[in-house]
Amino acid sequence: MNDTPSDRSVAEKLSSGFWPQGWWKLMELRVGILPVPVFVLLLGIVGWFAAQPGKYPTEICMMMAVLAVGGFACGELGKRLPVLHHFGTAAIFATFIPSFLVYKKILPDTLVTAVTDFTKGTNFLYLFIAAVIVGSILGMDRTVLIRGFVKIFIPMAAGSVLAALVGVGVGSMLGLGAKHTFFYLVAPVMAGGVGEGAIPLSTGYAEILHVKQGDEFAQILPPVMFGSLTAILLAGALNFIGKRFPHLTGDGRLQPGEHDEIDPKKDEITGHMDVTHVAAAGSLAIAFYILGLFIAAVGAKFGKVWPAALTMLALAVLAKLAHMVSPKLQQGAHVVYKFFASAVTYPLLFAIGVAMTPWEKLVAAFAPANLATIIATVVTMVATGFVVGKWVKLYPIEAAIVNSCRCGQGGTGDVAILTASNRMQLMPFAQIATRIGGLVTVSVSLYALSHLSA
Repeated sequence: MNDTPSDRSVAEKLSSGFWPQGWWKLMELRVGILPVPVFVLLLGIVGWFAAQPGKYPTEICMMMAVLAVGGFACGELGKRLPVLHHFGTAAIFATFIPSFLVYKKILPDTLVTAVTDFTKGTNFLYLFIAAVIVGSILGMDRTVLIRGFVKIFIPMAAGSVLAALVGVGVGSMLGLGAKHTFFYLVAPVMAGGVGEGAIPLSTGYAEILHVKQGDEFAQILPPVMFGSLTAILLAGALNFIGKRFPHLTGDGRLQPGEHDEIDPKKDEITGHMDVTHVAAAGSLAIAFYILGLFIAAVGAKFGKVWPAALTMLALAVLAKLAHMVSPKLQQGAHVVYKFFASAVTYPLLFAIGVAMTPWEKLVAAFAPANLATIIATVVTMVATGFVVGKWVKLYPIEAAIVNSCRCGQGGTGDVAILTASNRMQLMPFAQIATRIGGLVTVSVSLYALSHLSA
């Protein structure tokens, strides 16, 4: 049936007026992944609840709204800085702006308490890491996966040795003393973060030296924080260099000739893969992590330390190599990885900034001699990864970024570093660098201190 003139007139008004075409265009403007109208609505509601007396609502939908608004707002500010946005300022802003706001008590105490309790109570950092690790591993080429894990230990080991030597040398020249520099600056930077690094180091130091653990922890934590910040900045700089010199980077692939088994054009759900494959892949990531927790708990009964995240990584690699996961589930895992990398990263960084990044500890590392020593340590680690990575036929920028994770704030640092460099698919290798490298650093440091103090 033909349209009448009045029907055509109504259609023209709809297409030319604000509603709905103009509104649809507004909905396509985003703050992070949030449409602008949704962001404004959530910001108003989150702010209203924060202004009310009493306890802040802690149900999961409210907490996700708070983290999304805060994380994407801070990240968007960092992305829009002229020139500096090339150096990872989005990840830095998403982590350190909320830390500063907590320190200055600009964020209401009720909101800070709610975010802190939610972050530490749910420990959803490890849900993120599980999704990213399992998704990225299952999307890799099997042969290249094996070669990559073997090769990455060479620049990581070389970087650890040279960074320790350079760091101790710089600290000694600046009058800090070789012993103090190694145990209280260099070792904390490379120890693998707070939970896996600073805490066991401080506990071990306290037992060996017969001092208070709290005092040791207060000295060790600032280098961990500033070392992670330096690594984030360098990762952002490496991303910028990779854009200027494409032959130095694989855009997230570790070595030449590597390719993902997942077709990049099929990142979204297509006809041959329905939503059940994505849901099943998500459950698979959780199952790997839960199995890692179980193995860690059993190992602890026999005095063995097997971190759950590292065990999960090994299980995912084993499943990939043994063809235990069907192609459709592998594709589903890749979609899970893409979702978490794009939708959860900045909210997670905001939560980390509020709950796990004390601003005063970061500032405490700002003594000039400490700064110079920490920067020299991290720069040496990254530069060695670049040079040695190229020598063993890895992409130098990717090898350098993985090496930078040796100086990150554990799992939280890995997320921030890989976000700043836009290479979240390197998470499995980053976890190897952080977990195994940190464990070796802590073990060597405690062994050395026990003999020096005997």
